[in-house]
Formats: sequence, structure tokens, C-alpha cells
Amino acid sequence: MIAIIDYGMGNLRSVQKAFEAAGHQAVVTRERRILNDASHLVLPGVGAFADCMANLEQYGLIEPIRAAIARGKPFLGICLGLQLLFTESEEFGLHKGLDLVPGRVKRFPGGLAPARVPVPRLKVPHMGWNALTITREAPPLRGVETGAHFYFVHSYYVEPSDPSVACTMTEYGIPFVSSIWRDNVFACQFHPEKSQTVGLRIVRNFGAWR
Repeated sequence: MIAIIDYGMGNLRSVQKAFEAAGHQAVVTRERRILNDASHLVLPGVGAFADCMANLEQYGLIEPIRAAIARGKPFLGICLGLQLLFTESEEFGLHKGLDLVPGRVKRFPGGLAPARVPVPRLKVPHMGWNALTITREAPPLRGVETGAHFYFVHSYYVEPSDPSVACTMTEYGIPFVSSIWRDNVFACQFHPEKSQTVGLRIVRNFGAWR
């Protein structure tokens, strides 16, 4: 059974429906017993980084997440669920994350960037369909080809301290890490649950990952 972590924010039902469409049993929960018993954990996310971290702490979910990953349970982070795994985020100040993946969450150099910054001035948030370049074939990416398009909506991107954890890259004015893979953790900036057939392939692969 796949447990989708309910911390009071995020597109939880759409993620649950995607797993059900892919043939996997999934439940939305914050109950520790169910999280401990589940075969897989999913951390979706939309909203502000600091608010999500505060909710994870309020509902006592940080320790179950850490414990599940330490035990080798397959773990999927989606969008903000990817960013929360990192050490810290620059969103509205500097805020501590779960620090399970060393690195920082940074803002795209969009309209708020000074004109002297020598990077493209992008429309932020990055919203819509964009292609992946696969650099390492993580188990959830099996059957997905470089150039496949996925749906994104985000203003911030992750910058891992160890670039080798990246398994896909995407271009949006600058190249950025669009998914990571380390041991039993796969996390992506795009939304597989909103990415039609190719997104369901990732959902299906993750549910079958052991």
C-alpha cells in the first residue's frame, strides 16, 4: 500500500487518483501507524516552503519520513516534496528543510533579478510543459525517454551539493535539476500526476519499485 503524506497542504487527491489509475492502492494519511506499515511513501507539495515545513513539524511527520527513508522504504517527493528534502530554501528568507539531501532551493532569475545579473530574465513561475534530459535512469524513469515532456509549475529549483544525485535536467533559461535519485529516494520537480500517459508511467514504476 502506498501512503500519501497528508500535512494539510498540496494536491493530495489528484496524486491518489493517479496511483489508483496506475493500478496501485493508495491512501492519504498522517496516521503514524499507516505510514509505518505502508510499503511506499509519497510527499506531494504545493505552497510555501516554510509553511509546509511548519505543518510537517506540527503533525509530527518529520520523524516518520526520516525513519522510512532510513529503513530503505521507496520514497517519492513531488514538486515542493522534492524541495523539502534539501538543506534549506531561499523562498521568502532562508528556511531549513529536512536536510536529507544536501543543497539549497533557489529562485529562478526572473523579473525580480537585477538587470545587471548576466542570466536570462525569465517569466516566473515556470509553468507548463517542458522536456527532460535523462542523465541517470532511476527505476521510476524506466521506459521514459529523453525529450519526454512533463508538467511543471514552480518558481524555485533545487541545487544539490552533490551533482551526481541528479537524474534529469530541464532547461528554462538556465539548466536546472528536475529530478533526483539516491538509494530509495526519487523526487521530481515536475508533476507526474498531471503529466498524462508518461506521468502515469512514473507513478506505475514507483509503485512497483522494491
